[in-house]
Formats: sequence, C-alpha cells, structure tokens
Amino acid sequence: MLARSPVLNQSGPTEFVFRVFTTVPELQVLLFVLFLVLYVMILCGNTAIIWVVCTHSSLHTPMYFFLINLSFLEICYTTVVVPLMLSNILGAQKPIPLAGCGAQMFFFVTLGSTDCFLLAVMAYDRYVAIRHPLHYTRIVTRRLCVRMVVCAAGLAGLLSLQLTALIFALPFCGHRREINHFLCDVPPVLRLACADTRARQAVLYAVGVLVLAVPCLLISASYALIGAAILRIRSAAGRRRAFSTCSSHLAVVLLQYGCCSLVYLRPRSSTSEDEDRQIALVYTFVTPLLNPLIYTLRNKDVSGALKHAFGRKAAPDDA
Repeated sequence: MLARSPVLNQSGPTEFVFRVFTTVPELQVLLFVLFLVLYVMILCGNTAIIWVVCTHSSLHTPMYFFLINLSFLEICYTTVVVPLMLSNILGAQKPIPLAGCGAQMFFFVTLGSTDCFLLAVMAYDRYVAIRHPLHYTRIVTRRLCVRMVVCAAGLAGLLSLQLTALIFALPFCGHRREINHFLCDVPPVLRLACADTRARQAVLYAVGVLVLAVPCLLISASYALIGAAILRIRSAAGRRRAFSTCSSHLAVVLLQYGCCSLVYLRPRSSTSEDEDRQIALVYTFVTPLLNPLIYTLRNKDVSGALKHAFGRKAAPDDA
C-alpha cells in the first residue's frame, strides 16, 4: 500500500488511487474470481431478461418495458464500477486521473439515481394496474412510459452533473490521494478535499433526499393504496395474483433504498468509511444480481417465457 506522507508532497496533476481490499496475494486472487463471477452473473441475468421480454410479444406491456429498462440500467451501473475495480485488485494500485474520477462519479450517480426514479415509476404503474384495471391501457400508454423513463434519466443526469461539478471544483491537495473505496463515490472523494466542504455536504444531502426520500415516500403511498385495493378483492386467488405482481418490485425497492439510504442519508458524524465501502458492495453486486432472480422466480410470466425459450432451443438437439 502506498505511503501517504511522501506521496502527498509530490507535484503534478492530481490523481487518485483506490485503497486495496487486501495485500495477501491468495486473497486477492479469491476476491478477483468472486467479483468476476458475480459480474458475469449480473450481465447474463439482466441480459436474459432484456432478451426474453424483447422476443416475446406477450410481455410487451408497460410493466415489462420498465423491467427491461431497469435491467439495462443494472448492466450499465455495474459496468461503470466493476471492470476498474477488478483491475485494481490484482497487482499494484493503478491511479485514476481527476477527470476519470469525475467521469466515473457522474455516470455512477446518474445511473444509480435513474434506478431509484425508475423504481418509483414502476410503483405508479402497479398502482394504476391494481386500482384502475379497466382504464390501465388508456392511462399507461406507450408514449407515457417512454416519457417517464426519459424524464427519470434526464432529472438524474441534471442532478448528477451539478453535484459532480461542485465536488470537483474543490481543491485536492497533493499529487496522489488515496480513496478509501473501490470507486469514485461522492462521500469518500469529498473527504479528500482540502477546503471547507459543509456547503457541498448540504447539497449532497439535498440530492439524497430528492433521489431517495421523495421516491421512497411516493412508493410507500402507492403501496398503501395498492394494499387497500388488494384487501377489497373478494377472491383469494385474485388477492394472491395482485400481490404477486407487486411483491417482486417491493423486494427490490427495500433492498435498493435501504442500502443507499445508509450511505447517503446518514449524518456524517455517524458514518464510517469502511462501513460505507461494505454497504456499497451490496448495491453494486447484490442488488443487480438479485433483480433478475427476484423477477424470474416470483414472476410466472417471465419464468414461463424463459423456460419456453430455452425448451424450444433444446428441442432440435433432442430430436
């Protein structure tokens, strides 16, 4: 690991290095293989969802349109982080320039924020489907779906651009700074600035409220109304069917918002850099990996389409 005191006295353009997980070669190899396998599983699982929804006309509905956008976001989200992370696990620390760190932060925050907004949009979709089933196709049109996804991505990009610009307008003393993380996330980079960061901390908290707290409140309100509608359904089969369409989405929401809130909405005085890095592993690997599993295992339409597709491909080989 690099010694901090002599490094900070070097001159030259500012660049960053990520703190290593371990210096033990055997553990480095083990972590590299583990994270690589998880990354490949994330790519395969989410790509399978996109493929099966796009190739089965029965799944061309608003709910599955949002689902393939969520899967696409998960692929991009992990790809922004994991390849660079893997390259830094084995061997010497590889520096990332200031501009590269800023670019990673911008795309990471943009994709993560879009993910959160999209989950709120999906909650609205389920609300309309259950509360107003007869008017669902008239209310949730293809044009509205596209507009909501574009607005979610646009708002996330705007917030991310402003936040990233504010962070990297700060001075970073020294030539090479070590980030106690595996990516250029906002809190660990902000800790390295050699200036008063209270105004930026306030902006980060405000963005966190807009991205996490507000959508979470909207989702909670949607599910409160959905729950009331489900209880009014007379048949037990109808209640189970309505609940099954929402339970998968709700499981993803709890995991995503719970982990992100622990990092971005906790007071700085109660946070630990090591804890933030561990929690970040959850929403970098676990959530994108569980999304396809949750939606395929608990969604009969998607799992049935996957079985049909793979069964149809295997049939000529068995003949």
